[in-house]
This record gives sequence, structure tokens and C-alpha cells, in this order.
Amino acid sequence: MDATRPMISIKSIFSGPTAPPSRDREREKREWKLESDRWRHQRHVEKGYRIKWGYVAIAYLVEFMVIGASLWGAWLFAGVYSDGDWHAFYFMLLAPLVYAAVELCRVPLGILARTQRSHFVRGLAVLGIIFAAGVTTKSVSQLGEMMFHPRLMEAARTKTALKDAQADRATIGDRIKAADERVAQYTAELDQIEKRSADNAQQLAGLPAQRCERVFGTNSKGRKYQNLKCVADPRVAALSQGVAKASADRAGMIKDLEEARKARAALDPGAADRRVADAEQGYRNAVNRSQLHSFTAMVYGVDPIDVTESQVHAFLRIFVFLPAVCAAFASTILALCAVSTRRTFMDEDDLGAAVNPEAAPYMLDAIADALRSNPEPILPRAANASGAVIPMNRPAQGQQALPNQAHPGQTLPAAGAGA
Repeated sequence: MDATRPMISIKSIFSGPTAPPSRDREREKREWKLESDRWRHQRHVEKGYRIKWGYVAIAYLVEFMVIGASLWGAWLFAGVYSDGDWHAFYFMLLAPLVYAAVELCRVPLGILARTQRSHFVRGLAVLGIIFAAGVTTKSVSQLGEMMFHPRLMEAARTKTALKDAQADRATIGDRIKAADERVAQYTAELDQIEKRSADNAQQLAGLPAQRCERVFGTNSKGRKYQNLKCVADPRVAALSQGVAKASADRAGMIKDLEEARKARAALDPGAADRRVADAEQGYRNAVNRSQLHSFTAMVYGVDPIDVTESQVHAFLRIFVFLPAVCAAFASTILALCAVSTRRTFMDEDDLGAAVNPEAAPYMLDAIADALRSNPEPILPRAANASGAVIPMNRPAQGQQALPNQAHPGQTLPAAGAGA
């Protein structure tokens, strides 16, 4: 609770009621307002047009929103596609700044197209509006494409994955056949290697053992010596080399055979079908999240997963360029409608209000003769229950009435006293 409220209440009690507003001040305010309205109206009459600045403010607000969104979109676009190069980043922002300056001219050009009296200048203003609207259409269409771009890229990526899975499933039979042939070839080669190795080992085992005998002799110094000399079969070396080579070939062939069998085991038709089904589901989910695919399918009457790229891009032109054109001309049309034109005091000749001064006496004589011959329209109304009509120019006592009056009391009524 406010602690000052009781004090304010006590002060208001002892100070008494507030004084009523000054009538003179209120009258001056009212007269000042009327005078300001008359001055403003006279200025509009002299200019020949009137601008509703509230509508112009809304048009500028729309214009600033379009410019702000365009510059922000250009900033994000440059950040994504400049690849970290700050020179390229700022180069990509130069054109959007110029476009924003051009877009800012549309509302003033719309006002000029309504307020200028020269048809040539109006034509130039309309031409400038068209040029500026073209620039705005480009900027807004880029924003629209950026809005649909992520979903379109996701749909394209999942569609590529689906095509790869379908191609993999289409060639799974041929690849299985080739893998089986490769396994069979490696198996046959391994059998041949093992057979050759077994033959070499058998032949090596069938050879006779080497013969060893003592050799006696005398060296160059006259000393006697004796050594043990062993003589082996010359076929042993060749057969041993063959056995070693067969063993190495067998190890390599076993490794290749294992890899071939693993590759063959991975070639499962059921797994290929499951990959295709998963890819189709992923593509369908991406298409369902894409508003553009949904609207395209609705227009062409097909399933969203069956729409073609040409149909999507044809509908993309409608979704991007049509709103861009509407956004380009919306604020301009509002600025055009914010100006109301009228005839000025310089156009009085066009209005037919000018009167030749030489014809004024004849016109006044004709009006006077008509009033003398038929004075009924200028007579006052009869008295009613609420009170009689008192003419402002009633003659004094003893003054003679006009010749055409029925009695002295019937005179011309004051302005506004009649009907």
C-alpha cells in the first residue's frame, strides 16, 4: 500500500473541490483547432492533393521490414556460401546493399506518381516503381527459395539414397553369381595348390637319404687330414623349393578365399530389400516434411513421393515469384492510395465557376424580376405551436411595407431561419 495515499486524501479534503476548467481557455483551444483545420484545408486546396501520412507510415514500415529481411537473408547466404573467406563474404554483401537502397525509393516514387501534375514526370515515377519492384522481386524471391532450400536438399539426398538402394537391389543377383564364381575359383585353385604341395612332399619323402663317407688326404704343408663328406640327391633342392612355394601360395589363397566368402555372405537379397524399404521410408518422411512437395502433389493429384523434379520446380516458381511480386507492389500501392487529389483554386476555369463581370448586372436584374413576380419562396413560414418565426429585417412601427408584400409583417427571412 502506498504510504503517501492517506496524505493525498487529507490534502484533497482540506483543499476542497477542483476548480472547473476555464471556458475562455476551452473556447480558445476550440478556435485554435478550427483555425488550424481551416489552414490545413486551405493548404490542401492550394496544393491540389492530400497525403494520409498514417498510410505512408505503414508503407514505410512494410518497406523497412522487406529491406531488413533481405539484408539478413543476404548476410546468412554469404556466411553459408563464402566458405570462410571474408573477402568473398563482403563481396557477396555489396549488391544486396545497393538493392536495399533501390527498394527504399518505391514509396517516394509512388507518392510522386500521384502528386506530380506533369504526365511526363508521372511516367518516369511509374517506370521507377517498376524497376524498383523488379529489384524487390529478386530479393524476396531469393528469401522464398532459401525458405524451401533445406527441405528440398533433404528430399534430394534421400531420393539419391533410394536410387542407390534400388540399383543395389537390381544388381544383387549378378553380384551374387559373380561372388559364387569367385569363391569357386579360389576353392579350385586352393585344391590345386594343396595337391601340388602334397605331390612335392610325397616325392621328397620318397627320395633316398644322403650318403656320407670319410675323405682322407694331405694338405700343402704335408699334414694328413680326414673329413666327412655327404652327397645329397640333386632333386631334393628342387622339391623343397616347390613345397615352400606351394605353402606360400596356399596361405595367400586361403586369405583370398576367406575375403570372397565374406563378400558373398554380405550379398543378401533380403538385406537389399530391407535397405530399399528403409530408403523409401526416409524419402517419404523427407517429402512429407517438404511443404512444396505436398502442395505439388495436391495440385497434380499424385502421391508426394511420385512427383517429379520438373513439377516441383514449376510449382516452386509460383510459390516464390508470385509472393515476391505481391510483396514488391504492396507498399507501393498503399503509398499510391495514401494520396487523394482534388481541384485547386488554380483550376477554377476548368470547373466552370468563373463569371464574366459584364454579365453580372443582367443576371442580378433577372433574379430580381423573378423574385418580384413570385415572392413566395422568400416569405417566412407560418407560426406554429412552438412559436412564430421572427424575421430579422422586420420594419419598424409606421414603416411602409414593400409593394409586393401582402402585409407589413411579411419580409425577407434571415439566413437559416427557414427550412
